[in-house]
Amino acid sequence: MSESTSSQDATSRVIPIQPDPNAAATHEELVSLYKKSEKLYPREVAGWFVKWRWVIVWFTQIIFYGLPWLTWGDRQAVLFDLGGRRFYLFKLVLYPQDFIYLTGLLIISAYSLFLFTAVAGRLWCGYACPQTVYTEIFMWIERRFEGDRVKRMKLDKSAFSFGKLWRKAGKHASWLALALWTGFTFVGYFTPIRVLASEVVSFGLGPWETFWVLFYGFATYGNAGYMREQVCKYMCPYARFQSAMFDRDTLIVSYDTKRGEPRGSRSRKADPKALGLGDCIDCTLCVQVCPTGIDIRKGLQYECIGCAACIDVCDSVMDKVGSPRGLIRYATLNALDKGWGGKKMWQRIARPRVLIYTGILVVVMGAFMFSLLTRTPFRVDIVRDRGALARIVDDGFVENVYQVQLMNASELPQRYRVGVEQLPQAVLNGGEDIVLAPAEARWVPVAVRVPPEVAARLGTGAHSMTMLIEQLRQGDEPQIDLRERTTFMVPR
Repeated sequence: MSESTSSQDATSRVIPIQPDPNAAATHEELVSLYKKSEKLYPREVAGWFVKWRWVIVWFTQIIFYGLPWLTWGDRQAVLFDLGGRRFYLFKLVLYPQDFIYLTGLLIISAYSLFLFTAVAGRLWCGYACPQTVYTEIFMWIERRFEGDRVKRMKLDKSAFSFGKLWRKAGKHASWLALALWTGFTFVGYFTPIRVLASEVVSFGLGPWETFWVLFYGFATYGNAGYMREQVCKYMCPYARFQSAMFDRDTLIVSYDTKRGEPRGSRSRKADPKALGLGDCIDCTLCVQVCPTGIDIRKGLQYECIGCAACIDVCDSVMDKVGSPRGLIRYATLNALDKGWGGKKMWQRIARPRVLIYTGILVVVMGAFMFSLLTRTPFRVDIVRDRGALARIVDDGFVENVYQVQLMNASELPQRYRVGVEQLPQAVLNGGEDIVLAPAEARWVPVAVRVPPEVAARLGTGAHSMTMLIEQLRQGDEPQIDLRERTTFMVPR
């Protein structure tokens, strides 16, 4: 039988399945994996917490924009010189070998975050996070050009006009100027900012500096101008794991359901109890002022950054309707359920989790500060010369050659002397009385020799020895010394 015949037979045996007329009609539905979110128009609010947020905005930005312009002696006070492999922090000069201090800072930052979150929720997010700070600044600029919430919504829906053009253009021009200045300032922490400014003015900015200024400027412009709450809700991992650090005694922004429900509108003169209503008049202002667009009355949500804007606006509403403040307030879940006052809430701070975090943080910070204050003002690295581990030179002396890296971590010229310990009758050639300029690092070749009789007594192989490096005062008196262990090789 041919292949074509077999194929025809197989095809002829296929019985098509007819749809059941009695079955319900099925419809295909296209499900999108991306849901476009509506643009938020946060309402401007005034209050105690808003004032504190602006105090922190001013404080952080004065430090960020002003710190690179401070000088310490003849250099920038804070400079991370990646090319020279030196980090300048006022009086301190840190080298790559001081990486342990960066590790200590990261550990301190992590435990501080754990501690503050366990005590008072997302204070960092609501007041000091760069995303929150720059979003607040960008929204302030937006309101200056486009007006309040209602005006901004009308402007976006209106047809194109000259008024709309200049308002939008002015807003974006101001955003771009601030974003580029932010990128310039950030790069100024890695390239001396005065040199960077002169290069910008003379159009001599290098390709890498140009790239990073534009990169960080674009990131600031995009995150604070367009993405805003999307960064907090979808990009920031902190929102996802914050629940692991929360418990029922963590201070969070809370809506008092017992007091506020059932909610409903009413006149100012009406008695809510007589109407069977709670204190909440369902004005939705707490939703309108929220920078992430959530309704805090639905309970704690991961999108809440703890900025307390809803507290300020709710307090103002309570003042107008004649109800006591605190319908929305900082509270704990236990405090809401059990009706605790402020004194009891303060007492709950000293719970085991908080005490453990505090104890660890105090120990780590103490060790960090002690290590930093007792830090030796110079560093030494010793590397054997791989090209000649050991050799016999004049008069039968056995010689080993080393490369000694000396790093002056102070802001003054220093003089050093290199010596050898634990190696009888050793003679040192090179490396004595080395003078280093402030913050200078230099590789110095050092040759160590021993007489033939000492080499014979030691025997072939590797022998332990200690290289002594002394920082000298005036008058050749040792001020500080460091000892580095190495080996001396005796050839066969």
